[in-house]
Amino acid sequence: PRPVPQRPDEELDFDWPLVPAIDAQLNDPDPAGRELLGEITAPTLVVGGGPRSQIAQEDLARTARAIPGAEFVTIDAGHLVHTERPEEFLTALRSFGI
Repeated sequence: PRPVPQRPDEELDFDWPLVPAIDAQLNDPDPAGRELLGEITAPTLVVGGGPRSQIAQEDLARTARAIPGAEFVTIDAGHLVHTERPEEFLTALRSFGI
């Protein structure tokens, strides 16, 4: 389980209440959620950060396989793919072609 996050004291450029809410869902996921992935009809690109990411890449690949027509791309950047490898991230988005 992920520990309860502590809000940093400095001004944040993101919505802090989302952090504990997401952690709560990661710590106790609704098992029905995975079953609903097959109902997604929107074009879906799943981007993984490779082996340096704290998110298991096989979990992301399994998620992409469960969504009809989804694509899974790995960019070896860790968790903050868009920050660490912005050009590769943008290339992946642009080549997704929606």
